[in-house]
Amino acid sequence: MSNETLSILLFLAFVAATLAVTVWASRNTKNATDFYAGGRSFSGVQNGLAIGGDYMSAASFLGIAGLIALYGYDGFLYSIGFLVAWLVALLLVAELLRNSGRFTMADVLAFRMSPRPVRTAAGVSTITVSIFYLLAQMVGAGALVALLFGFTSEFAKGATIALVGVLMIVYVVFGGMKGTTWVQIIKAVLLMTGAALVTLLVLTEFGFNLSSLLNEAAQESGKSDKFLEPGLRYGTEEQGLSGKLDLISLGLALVLGTAGLPHILIRFYTVPTARDARKSVMWGIGLIGTFYLFTLVLGFGAAALVGSEEISRVNEAGNTAAPQLAEKIGQIMFGDAGGTILLAVIAAVAFATILAVVAGLTLASSSSFAHDLYAHVFRKGKATERDEVRVARISALVIGAVSIVLGIYAQRLNVAFLVALAFAVAASGNLPAILYSLFWKRFNTTGAVSAIYGGLGAALFLVIFSPVVSGSEKALFTDSDWSWFPLQNPGLISIPVGFLCGFIGTVLSKEYNAEKYAEIEVRSLTGAGAEKAVKH
Repeated sequence: MSNETLSILLFLAFVAATLAVTVWASRNTKNATDFYAGGRSFSGVQNGLAIGGDYMSAASFLGIAGLIALYGYDGFLYSIGFLVAWLVALLLVAELLRNSGRFTMADVLAFRMSPRPVRTAAGVSTITVSIFYLLAQMVGAGALVALLFGFTSEFAKGATIALVGVLMIVYVVFGGMKGTTWVQIIKAVLLMTGAALVTLLVLTEFGFNLSSLLNEAAQESGKSDKFLEPGLRYGTEEQGLSGKLDLISLGLALVLGTAGLPHILIRFYTVPTARDARKSVMWGIGLIGTFYLFTLVLGFGAAALVGSEEISRVNEAGNTAAPQLAEKIGQIMFGDAGGTILLAVIAAVAFATILAVVAGLTLASSSSFAHDLYAHVFRKGKATERDEVRVARISALVIGAVSIVLGIYAQRLNVAFLVALAFAVAASGNLPAILYSLFWKRFNTTGAVSAIYGGLGAALFLVIFSPVVSGSEKALFTDSDWSWFPLQNPGLISIPVGFLCGFIGTVLSKEYNAEKYAEIEVRSLTGAGAEKAVKH
């Protein structure tokens, strides 16, 4: 049996199983709480697995392994940044957000401020961040299929991206949060198992000697010891100061971005108590931390056994390094048949990863549109729960379609890099508004709207005029050049702009509601009143 046939069978088995879960969940999704928050019925352990499933995306599995395989030390910085970010989420956001809101990030902001402008801003930001993140998953899907089937045509890759988009829409429209959560739990178990298996085989090949692995990776990369030192991707001599600043910008975005990601924030609403929210994050950290240690072995293992040149030949962004490593180590350990089987298994796991994450992202953005924009802005709080859920399902269709189209155009970019941009946008707009709202007594509506629009606008503006969009070989528009902003990641500028806009907007406005702040302070710290619906 060829690896193409086996991959298809394994992928279809996963799709069939998850669609069955979605059908089951659809029968148990009876109201808005079920659709948005899974009825708040998941335990801390279950939600921790789902958080891990949501967070360990195609960027983590495919993108980071590829960046490490091509750039060595500089690539591993992504793993460190993604992991450290969870400490910020745990210490500053998880429990307080769970206690203060109901369905979306905007619930926290709208409680003590004018709901319509705040919900509008939060809804726009949520949808923007989610689409950035969705792009990465779509690009990963296209790269996987090209590797498995040897496709070179843009049409074939585009068709694959469309298929992934259709499946994610089905999960969200019919399963809601319950179906999506169970898909993520299944995917987390599969991904950890697959990554652990390949990691174990690679370590076995090198006698569980990391030094041997790293030395071999350095030699096969063609860059010798420089492969194990900083400076191959960021801070090179050609880049000068801008390269070093880009590295700092990336670090800021990765560490601060998680606490502002909409699809992660809504996961805290699916548990019944604040204690379960804390337990969720602890389980998530354990799972994610272990996985990112695996990426170290996967990335350097791919450089050592497959070689940087071969990885770049198949996919110039390195997005296929992990599947290529699976095939190579399978051949070494078990012959050609072993390579075929292991490639098929890892490819199927990667597909499962993409499907689960895009479902979570689509749910976050469609929920925000329906709950924040439709119900509270357009209908001024007069929409019924049935109307909200119906609009959420329709918006999932629209957001899915937009993501498919954009994903087809972004296939030259590395998926981990694309996700870093999403993190920068989230840290610039969402995080300042959330932190100010939870911790600053004086914060008000003008400040919240200024923080979100200011940070979001700055991030998008700088990305448009950066080498990511034009003026470089791997830009979205390779034939044009209108870039003047030297950094690839805008976080160094846009994150401070978001906080500054929030501060200035607050100070310039006379609005202040001491009673509402006191109430949300008690609620966020104790959980008192957390079960009540946020009606604003």
